[in-house]
Amino acid sequence: QVQLVESGGGLVQPGGSMRLSCVASGGDFSVYLMAWYRQTPGNQRELVASMATCGNPVYADSVKGRFTISRDNHLSAVFLHMNNLRPAEAAVYYCHFLRGSTGHNYWGQGTPVPVSS
Repeated sequence: QVQLVESGGGLVQPGGSMRLSCVASGGDFSVYLMAWYRQTPGNQRELVASMATCGNPVYADSVKGRFTISRDNHLSAVFLHMNNLRPAEAAVYYCHFLRGSTGHNYWGQGTPVPVSS
């Protein structure tokens, strides 16, 4: 059974930093696209960052230069390091793994990241 477990969320002050982690179990995810999404109440999930197996990152325009996505295939893990967080970025952050060739995809449980002073 595939499971994605997120960790690292919690209250952060505006301008602060936070690192999210997502570790998968139950399979080999080295060929999966790994990504982070976020969602606020009443809105759809939006893509924050993604990283393919080749290691090239893709970022939403709003987070470029402040967020960094990385992955460790040996650990089946993806990480999101967020700097200079803004109050509007308070959201529930989700990791997502996608195997493009089959469409198999999995979500993490979601990690709340409140941004407030």
